[in-house]
Amino acid sequence: MAEEIRIPTLGESVTEATIGKWLKQVGDAVTMDEPVVELETDKVAMEVNAPAAGVISELVVSEGDTVAVGALIAMVDTDGKAAPAPKAARAPKAETNGGTAPATAAGGALVDVAVPALGESVTEATIGRWLKQAGEGVARDEPLAELETDKVAMEVNAPAAGVLAELVAAEGDTVSVGAVIARVQPGAAPAPAKQPAAPAKAAPAPAPAAAPSAEALQPMSPAVRRIVGEYNLDPASIAGTGKDGRLTKADVMKAIEAGTARTIAPAAPATPAPATPAAPQAAAAREERVPMTRLRKRIAERLKEAQNTAAMLTTYNDVDMSAVIAARARYRDMFEKKHGIRLGFMSFFVKACILALKEVPAVNARIDGDDIVYQNFYDIGVAVSAPQGLVVPIVRDAEALGFADTEKTIADFGRRARDGKLKLEELQGGTFTISNGGIFGSLMSSPILNPPQVGILGMHRIEERPVARNGEIVLRPMMYLALSYDHRMVDGREAVTFLVRVKEAIEDPNRLLLDM
Repeated sequence: MAEEIRIPTLGESVTEATIGKWLKQVGDAVTMDEPVVELETDKVAMEVNAPAAGVISELVVSEGDTVAVGALIAMVDTDGKAAPAPKAARAPKAETNGGTAPATAAGGALVDVAVPALGESVTEATIGRWLKQAGEGVARDEPLAELETDKVAMEVNAPAAGVLAELVAAEGDTVSVGAVIARVQPGAAPAPAKQPAAPAKAAPAPAPAAAPSAEALQPMSPAVRRIVGEYNLDPASIAGTGKDGRLTKADVMKAIEAGTARTIAPAAPATPAPATPAAPQAAAAREERVPMTRLRKRIAERLKEAQNTAAMLTTYNDVDMSAVIAARARYRDMFEKKHGIRLGFMSFFVKACILALKEVPAVNARIDGDDIVYQNFYDIGVAVSAPQGLVVPIVRDAEALGFADTEKTIADFGRRARDGKLKLEELQGGTFTISNGGIFGSLMSSPILNPPQVGILGMHRIEERPVARNGEIVLRPMMYLALSYDHRMVDGREAVTFLVRVKEAIEDPNRLLLDM
């Protein structure tokens, strides 16, 4: 008995879909509700499951075909017997640039590695780096390449286990969604490395090989390589937190600030050499030109857009951090023991900002054409410095989270930002943003708005400063706060009131517990 697999209802106004990728082939066994094919529409990507257990007996359409809702796309033989191989005309083909995937020596087709759907309004990406090379063995779902878009960096995984047979696109190439960038030979094993033939007779001992360069031992991005070169640092002395232990820009800067990075002493020549004019190439070595990443381009565009469209203004205040520091010191061990996360400053500021946003709703609003949209929820963006640039993941419904959940969410964002693992949907939306430049040592700055938001709070470093308290000059741990806001939406009185409420909540954390 045969069961039909048809295109399901795809939602209001969606009448057709594209066959993205067949997850099963003719002759493959399937269980009931097991995914068989991936569909792509102009709104969402989804899977179609098997209606019954059995064997795939026929694929009616090919990858890349556009089919209507209700159309027949495959058949399942519920008797469990594999049907004979389909005719070549009905065999699913994986087309790329008008051609079909090349056949293997054994007659089977290679499996295409295509650029996945990248999210709403994102149609292309740049190949950042290949993690595997042609001829290397790969496991199913193993990362093959890093993609960079104007919003997020992500990895493309192997669709099947086998050998990476071909790289269709090179590092730096711009590729569209759905484009084939590589092909995998499923089930194959990588070719064994050739062993060098034994010498017929003893040969003179070769000269000692030069020590491998730091770049060979520890691959570095252009930005990291530039900083290491400028400071003449030994990369091996710096602990890397990036993927596979690679160094990030933040790792290097942190080591420089802490004084833990070793410098490399220049090798002294055996005999003094006469001074010679510098070669013409020496001047060129003083500069390095690298193309902007798509993410960096997008950051530049959005920041300039904010300056061009918003009537941006910044107001400042300072806050005494004594009470928060004392609370952290008092409850730090108990908090970490109970919740498994350290109590930081960000959860206090998130809660303080929500308290202030409730009192001054204009700062949590947005402008939409000639309308003002007041948002009665609090999705707080937290600016995070990633190797690719500044990203702002969103803490959704932050008003419903406790201190521990807020700290866990922000810490998770930080880790995944460094590893390039943030999801596109985690970077979209947001009603207000907090940026902590103090972790890099900033004393004061004017943060730029993150459109369409109309407010952003800038935190800065904490340092002891003399202040007047009860007629006496005392030293207190002080922090400058900066609120940048869109003057088209927020008046000066509202901006100052917001910043004062944040200051009051931080200087008296009991207000956060009492919602005052």
